[in-house]
Amino acid sequence: MTQESWADRFARVMGRIVPDAITAAIFLLVVLFGAAIAVGNSFSTTMEAWYKGLWMLLPFTMQMTLIITLSSVVGQSSMFRKAIAFLARLPKTTNWVVIGAVLLNGALSYFYWGLGVALGPIISIYFAREAERKNIKVDFLFLLATVWAANAVWQFGLSASAPLLMATPGHFLEGLIGVLPLSTTIWSPASIIHEIVFTVALLIVGCWLMPKQMRPLSAFPEANKLAEPETHAEEQAENFSERLERSSIVTLVFCLAVAAWLWWHFITKRNSLDINSLNAVFLLLAFLLHRNVFRFTKALQHAILSAWPVIVIYHLYAGVAGLIQHTTLGEKMAGIIAAVSTPYTFPLMAAIAGTVVSFFVPSSGGQWAIQGFVTSKAAMAVGVSVQRGLLALSVGDHMGNLSTPFWAMIVAGIARVSFREFIGYGMIYAALWFVIGVVVFTFAPC
Repeated sequence: MTQESWADRFARVMGRIVPDAITAAIFLLVVLFGAAIAVGNSFSTTMEAWYKGLWMLLPFTMQMTLIITLSSVVGQSSMFRKAIAFLARLPKTTNWVVIGAVLLNGALSYFYWGLGVALGPIISIYFAREAERKNIKVDFLFLLATVWAANAVWQFGLSASAPLLMATPGHFLEGLIGVLPLSTTIWSPASIIHEIVFTVALLIVGCWLMPKQMRPLSAFPEANKLAEPETHAEEQAENFSERLERSSIVTLVFCLAVAAWLWWHFITKRNSLDINSLNAVFLLLAFLLHRNVFRFTKALQHAILSAWPVIVIYHLYAGVAGLIQHTTLGEKMAGIIAAVSTPYTFPLMAAIAGTVVSFFVPSSGGQWAIQGFVTSKAAMAVGVSVQRGLLALSVGDHMGNLSTPFWAMIVAGIARVSFREFIGYGMIYAALWFVIGVVVFTFAPC
């Protein structure tokens, strides 16, 4: 019998003790409610903060639901499946399976974080299936965790929430810090160095820690089904309404309407890229790739299952976020860290603060809205650039994303496995991401 590695033991133990996201949210609510009162807020003030917070993310929740769902609909298109299946057939060894899957999901995530979340599990499934067919030893759950870790590069990619917001004139901190060009944030030397170093380190660790006791994709029947080609023929239209559902003309009309919306957004109104325009792009792609309403609807019925955690859990987190935002608790937490910082320790402290808050607020943009003012003021007080504080805070944000069950549940839901089976591996990659990020954003120019 093959001896279990330390990574496998760690993953197994973490899977047993990490609670699900709803339980964690309720626990955090109780802890922070008590903490807010302990630092001097009255019961009525604290209760009012929770009252304000509970439903404050309703629009954002729907935006996130659409991001995940529409990305998954795109991923179910035959064109995408064929492209992934082709790339999955190329690797000939275990290491090349890891390298190919990680680089593919990393590239998609750098372009748009929703793609990495929704399509990473599909990439893992296809690469694991082809590996099993060739008798290449690949542990599916470990590959899933490694590919999911590659999604972290979005923090300094084209859809990075806080940097995009700070580069937009009229943002909520413009009076304090002005407009921060992307060349000083996601395209700064430090960010580019971090993306390269982390990706290389992820590939090395992913190849090195591949478990000896393999759990092939076939051991997970529900996940395995996702890689099976659809064999059923499309039903023949029998009446006028069914012919409309299958008509490419109807789809073309709608695609022209969405394209006109995008033209109006970017050209006529001269707006920048934002969540709504990104969702419009994916809505357009989804209809174009599926070619008619019938196929789009069929894909949508399956895709919506991947977004179920967001629909309710985000509101539980919103209530917790309200306690931080509408009491003195959040400012006191960040203020304590700033008070003990120096130019060389501030990135570490900012990353720690980002990690703590990300446990409560699973949103990069939401976290910056809460901590942006305090982080910016602390950075200026310590004598470092605001950009350094923003980027270090982003390191902590994704430390939380890889360590907490919220996003792991979404990935697990798409892959149709239990998040407890791979979240321990995610924590290992979270530590790797954190250490590299703190070192880079302490010493590299930004």
